[in-house]
Amino acid sequence: MQNDFTKAMDFRHACKIFDETKKITDEQMHFILEAGHKSPSSFGMEPWKFLVITNEALKAKLRPVCWDQPQITTCSHLVIILAAIDAVKVESGIPALRFGRREMPQEKKDFYINLYANHLKETLSSDKNVYAWTAKQSYIAAGNMMTAAAYIGIDSCPIEGFEKEKVEAILGLDVSKYQLAMVLPFGYRINPQSTQLRVPFSEAIEFIK
Repeated sequence: MQNDFTKAMDFRHACKIFDETKKITDEQMHFILEAGHKSPSSFGMEPWKFLVITNEALKAKLRPVCWDQPQITTCSHLVIILAAIDAVKVESGIPALRFGRREMPQEKKDFYINLYANHLKETLSSDKNVYAWTAKQSYIAAGNMMTAAAYIGIDSCPIEGFEKEKVEAILGLDVSKYQLAMVLPFGYRINPQSTQLRVPFSEAIEFIK
């Protein structure tokens, strides 16, 4: 069944160069970012932050440490997706605040905090492990933002081709709090979309009854 959602999925592709003369409106960008903001996350921790860059000088500075990819400087808006580090640790107090957003007795809040701490004991044992978990979470938000963008006719390109430490240095990040997960430019294509290639449905999906 063809509907607006499947049309958006067919429209979306990894746009390699954008039309620099076309800019995304504030309203459109808010729609895209809200899709990331409302995305699901493990334990509802929302372990991410989105930096939205429109400053051309900063984009030019970032391009060489992003494998000199033209998407970085030709896009309308460059979204830097950060994975939270400190905020998901129990001692930061943030997980307790996240659980506390719902009305419940203190003993139930304590139960959830203990469950969280015990279940993620190994995950939270080092910043490296935390990053592996929260960066993975942030990809859910990235996927939703790309689909939201495609829904309103805006292109994107998920980028992992970057020198992580150098990008973080340029952005002045405190890596004990946030680390780079993905670079995600948005804009309008300047060239026709390439043919979408996928393995057959029957190869990618297996039904177990």
